[in-house]
Amino acid sequence: MDTIDENKKDLFGKCPYFTAQKVFSGKWSILIMHYLNEGPMRYGELKRKIGDITEATLTKQLRMLEEYGLINRKVYSEIPPKVEYSLTALGDDFKPVLEEFKVWGDKYIDKISKKDR
Repeated sequence: MDTIDENKKDLFGKCPYFTAQKVFSGKWSILIMHYLNEGPMRYGELKRKIGDITEATLTKQLRMLEEYGLINRKVYSEIPPKVEYSLTALGDDFKPVLEEFKVWGDKYIDKISKKDR
């Protein structure tokens, strides 16, 4: 947990639901984690996959997830500069949760679409 900055440590020892809500409070956090679950990605590729997100917001969300120790930012010493984002071991622990979000989302979409008929 050394990657967690001191301001974030107040989350630990509290309710796990509070902690999860705080860590994933960003509008795009879950979607970012979903795409990084596919493998390491560069900033531009991530932005294209998400679509409707501003550069400022994506940067802010990536920094937040990095501060929480869920993603890694790797800078390659190349010209032009290359930066790649990937899940950390802690981020990998979130993979089963992502799968459950997908299962629930599919069921929800199915029920809502049947309701509209």
